[in-house]
Amino acid sequence: MLEKLEAIEKEALSALGEVKDSAALSAWKTATLGRSSPLAAFLGDLGKLSAADRPQAGKRGNEIKRVLEGAFSAREETLKAAELEHSLQSEKLDVTLPGRPVRRGRLHPSSLVLRRIYAVWADMGFQIYRSRNVELDECNFTLLNIPPHHPARDMWDTFYTTDPGVLLRTHTSPGQIHAMREYAPAPVRVILPGMCFRYEQITSRSEIQFHQVEGIAVGPGITFANLKGTLADFARRMWGDAVRTQFRADHFPFTEPSMEMDIECFVCGGKGCPVCKYSGWLEILGAGMVHPTVLRNGGYDPKTVSGFAFGMGPERIAMLRHGIEDIRNFWGNDLRFLEQF
Repeated sequence: MLEKLEAIEKEALSALGEVKDSAALSAWKTATLGRSSPLAAFLGDLGKLSAADRPQAGKRGNEIKRVLEGAFSAREETLKAAELEHSLQSEKLDVTLPGRPVRRGRLHPSSLVLRRIYAVWADMGFQIYRSRNVELDECNFTLLNIPPHHPARDMWDTFYTTDPGVLLRTHTSPGQIHAMREYAPAPVRVILPGMCFRYEQITSRSEIQFHQVEGIAVGPGITFANLKGTLADFARRMWGDAVRTQFRADHFPFTEPSMEMDIECFVCGGKGCPVCKYSGWLEILGAGMVHPTVLRNGGYDPKTVSGFAFGMGPERIAMLRHGIEDIRNFWGNDLRFLEQF
């Protein structure tokens, strides 16, 4: 029994001494330490031995296995060193060839615009507040003054889940409710960036997913004049001191009164061109004073505090800044597009 193990060890070590390259070493390992090797077969048959012989045979078999594994590792290192030395001696290396530069990654155009927006609002005293992408119908609509079956819901084509009342948020406005309920009754001043989802036909101007950045400020004595001044200051910080702005009346269910802000077209300087549809102005964002119902749902008393809210689309801003004509480029993963930024 033990003589058989000694013979296996002696034969394996002798064969290892004849190995001259990595391919032969790999074949030796398979033949000596593989599942079909004599050593593996012997260890697999230990159960057939008597109870008295089994411990000694198993111990010696494992010792030989460790010896062979150690011999294999040592031989492998020796062969690798020899092969490297032979390669250095026999192969020519042209050190005059230029090196291969490491390709550096870059930020996505949406990320670039988002970071710029974050920096501007941070300088103006607004914190970033993150809210969830999967929302309740109550937070996405009802608490924002859009009750069930209200016509205003037609403004959004919504992705509903199989769970009743659970959906992918159509805008970042539900974050207003979460932020207000977390801070109330203290004043709050935050921006709410994130991804939105709408079940819309994909065209050059619309996508099923896109970023939004909303902002909300709530506290005593906040007026519509504060809103206009804040947004005008944002435009100057974002596009430069020379930028011109205008405000137009609009309607949003969660603000009253509501408006939209335009900036003068930076392509034509306000003279009119295809980018601004010959109006001289580019629509940037929507805003308004937070509706009393929304304030109340957020935990504030509209008789003692007021607030304003605004929302913008970073992809739209990027399209305007860089002359991008198709919003689908942002999610197409085309390096020819992404490497321009």
